[in-house]
Amino acid sequence: MRKRSRGGDSHKAHIVAADMGYGHERPARSLEHLAVPGEGIIVANNYRGIPKKDKAVWQKSRQFYESMSRLKTIPFVGDLLFDTLVDKGQEVAPFYPRRDLSRPTMQLRQMYTGIRAGLGRHLIESLARNPVPFITTFFYVAFMAEEFDYPGDIWCVTTDADISRAWAPWDPKKSRIDYIVGNGRCAERLKLYGVRKEKIHLTGFPLPPELIGGVDSLILKQDLIRRMCALDPQGIFRSLNAQALDVHLGKGVCPKKKKGSTPHVLFAIGGAGAQEKLAKTILKSLTHQLQRGEIRLTLMAGARPDLGDRLKKEAIRLRLGALLNKTLMIKSYKSRSTYFKQFHQQLHTTDILWTKPSELSFYVGLGIPILMAPTVGSQEEFNRKWIEQVGGGVFMEDPRYAGEWLMDWIASGAFARMCWNGYMSAPTHGTYRIESIVFGEEMPIHALPLIV
Repeated sequence: MRKRSRGGDSHKAHIVAADMGYGHERPARSLEHLAVPGEGIIVANNYRGIPKKDKAVWQKSRQFYESMSRLKTIPFVGDLLFDTLVDKGQEVAPFYPRRDLSRPTMQLRQMYTGIRAGLGRHLIESLARNPVPFITTFFYVAFMAEEFDYPGDIWCVTTDADISRAWAPWDPKKSRIDYIVGNGRCAERLKLYGVRKEKIHLTGFPLPPELIGGVDSLILKQDLIRRMCALDPQGIFRSLNAQALDVHLGKGVCPKKKKGSTPHVLFAIGGAGAQEKLAKTILKSLTHQLQRGEIRLTLMAGARPDLGDRLKKEAIRLRLGALLNKTLMIKSYKSRSTYFKQFHQQLHTTDILWTKPSELSFYVGLGIPILMAPTVGSQEEFNRKWIEQVGGGVFMEDPRYAGEWLMDWIASGAFARMCWNGYMSAPTHGTYRIESIVFGEEMPIHALPLIV
């Protein structure tokens, strides 16, 4: 079902995210070009003019989640606390057998209690003055928009490969929220939760348009060609798949004898900073490869300068200081908006993305293989399974010996295969499909198959 925008700004929308780690803000950043001019991304729990009462409630929730995420790295006790206090509340029920899962959960009851106490009213009433489409990447905000009667269309973007009951509203059969979903499993899951079929739109996850280059994927293909050469140093994958590469990328653009650039691994630390210990282990394990120039490594500390400083100190302790800004890069930024922009820029030259299977799982659609770190939360277990199903990534081996197995996998062409699988099998054009559906404009993009 296609809709037309309403309000004073044609082809513009309110893009609303939440500062809860990076998972809800990252997809919003891919839609920033659709935001009302001068408005940018609105962060529901940290916008200008937010009532002190609302901010206090949001801040308490965010601090709890981030502290629990960091605790999870503590053996045994951390896992137990996280699973009991956090993960149980957002647990995703088994999909099979298909059955009615529309009954509200305790988590949903708590959220609506907050809304009925007025949480979010100020935000929704402020945005209602310009009733353009309301696109949010956080389900709680979508519920607020509906409960406080936002006058325009309400769109909710899913951010994982499977979702809990908390994503569907209290009375899903009567709700007017439209869902933009990244994969077939989410589409089918929402039906089990009672959401009407016509309110579910399968688009693919919104990936950064600056990494794609339009519906013809001109930028993506150039990055893919460079990456393919870097990840297949002996030409093993290219020699076996030359015909397919010629068809999709152009004849002869990626010859098997062409020597690629030094492979670039980007290790992305989550918003809570829970992977700091793993980052230090990786740094130590790749010391010799970095010194010999066999690999380039970027440790992405995100919007946490303090974390970036600690990682630099660790590099100096390991006597790698002379390699900083050469084969070793450690990046951190003072603002979240700068981080997201710079992260996207870094991905042009990234060959392997090493990270937990978060919302970044969908980035395999850019032809970037994911080297998966341990999961945080049950939703990331589903993301891991999805990556494995499309063949776009692999779970890491013991990080203490990354200098051995990582280099072996690169030499064998294994990551080149994952690069190609992700590009061919995972959705790439979600951002363009979203724009097409929300604003009712036809775009020459093929429909996604409903793969669960």
